[in-house]
Amino acid sequence: MKQVIINNLTQSSISPLKARLCESFLCRLRGLTFRRSLSSQEGLLLVQKKDSRMDAAIHMLAVFMDLAVVWINTDGDVVDLRLARRWRPIYVPQSPARYILEMAPDRLADFQVGDKVRIEEIRMD
Repeated sequence: MKQVIINNLTQSSISPLKARLCESFLCRLRGLTFRRSLSSQEGLLLVQKKDSRMDAAIHMLAVFMDLAVVWINTDGDVVDLRLARRWRPIYVPQSPARYILEMAPDRLADFQVGDKVRIEEIRMD
C-alpha cells in the first residue's frame, strides 16, 4: 500500500501527517469503515480522477468514529473541511475537490480553507 506525507505549507508549524493512499474505487468505497480508532499521526487520502463535488462526497455509514475531513483540489488548495460524525449518510464539499483527507478529529484545527497543501509519496526502496 502506497503512503504519502501531507504538509500544510501555509501553517508550517503543523506536524506533517502520514496517510495511506487510496486510489481504487473499492479502497475509496471502504475508506475507514469498521475501523474503531485512528492515531493523530495517521490518515487516509482518497484520490479522485478530477476535481468534483459529487465524486468527492463521502459517507460515514459503518464508520465507528468521528473523522476530521479536509477536501483538497488539484492545485493543493484546501477547499472545505469539517468534522464528519459517525454513521451520517453523506458529506459533500462546498467546492470541487480531487483529494479527501480523512484523519483523527484532533487534527481538524491544523487546516483552514485556503491553506496550500503538498502531498509527497513516500518511496519504499
